[in-house]
Amino acid sequence: MRPLSGAEDPWQDPGPFLRGVAWLDGGRPVRADPADTMRLPWDTGERATLPIGVRLEFTAGTARAVEIHYRATVPGPTDALRDLAHGFALWNRHGRLDEVYTEPAAESVVRIGLPPRHGPFTVHPPESQGPLILGLRGIGGSLSPAPAAPRWVVHGDSITEGWWSTRPAHGWPAVTGRALGWDTVNLGYAGAARGELATAEQLAGLPADVLTLAFGTNCWSRVPHSAPLLYETTRAFLDLLRQGHPRTPVLLVSPVLRPDAERTPNKLGATLGALRDAMERAVRDRTAAGDSFLALLPGRDLLGPEHLADGLHPNDSGHQVLGLAVATALRRSGFDGT
Repeated sequence: MRPLSGAEDPWQDPGPFLRGVAWLDGGRPVRADPADTMRLPWDTGERATLPIGVRLEFTAGTARAVEIHYRATVPGPTDALRDLAHGFALWNRHGRLDEVYTEPAAESVVRIGLPPRHGPFTVHPPESQGPLILGLRGIGGSLSPAPAAPRWVVHGDSITEGWWSTRPAHGWPAVTGRALGWDTVNLGYAGAARGELATAEQLAGLPADVLTLAFGTNCWSRVPHSAPLLYETTRAFLDLLRQGHPRTPVLLVSPVLRPDAERTPNKLGATLGALRDAMERAVRDRTAAGDSFLALLPGRDLLGPEHLADGLHPNDSGHQVLGLAVATALRRSGFDGT
């Protein structure tokens, strides 16, 4: 469908303005390789259809507003996500500038005012109803795509996907990317991210200047692993990743605090503490064997109970703390994204 017509400047193709895009499927951003979905677990494939982390970034010149033409799923009366706020948030690197709320619509346009001389700008669309951006245009001036930035691909579970953060821009990968000025590609899959080797192969084929892995929590409960199994899974995941990224910097963040799991054995007798130790040992063994482009950020002490919204997922404060800790670890490791 062609963008809506109007008396203002013509609509611009959103493609050059989109950031956080891993793959496209018929023009729609998706977060798993559409040519390789049959090898992925069902839960990974389902979460990969949501445009988590996909956003618009632009400079505005003299434009006083931006209009975004979009199409979104209209939730039914029993949709569990029906009551989530449908807001388009305007940010720059220093913080949120505005947020405009609309209703999910089969096709609509939202207008967001722009302050002068505060770009480049980022617009974080709502994620829950999978909005597809059809076009954008400046009001009172033209828009240009923001300059290219180092491409940071981060893979993890629901914590990486941003669960319990109140806005897309508040999830820890968004916090990290904003702090570093990088193009964050969020491949967090709620309920999944258990070291699936098909995912490792997809990551190996995806362009990236820096990669971060932050999985492991779901290996305690959802699909239970023993410590030896997770050690070997982590080694195999890194081996496959290195086949496509032999010298790309990789930071592994081991599982953050989960009080109910730290000392509680799962069905295979492993506590989360033991699983965390296994993942960290796999990284240390690989770095000792000569992988100088691999670094470790132990996750256990990054967050306290006060940072958890539900005993598992960080609240906004926890996402902020975690995101800045990852940014610091990437800087200290010398991973500058170039």
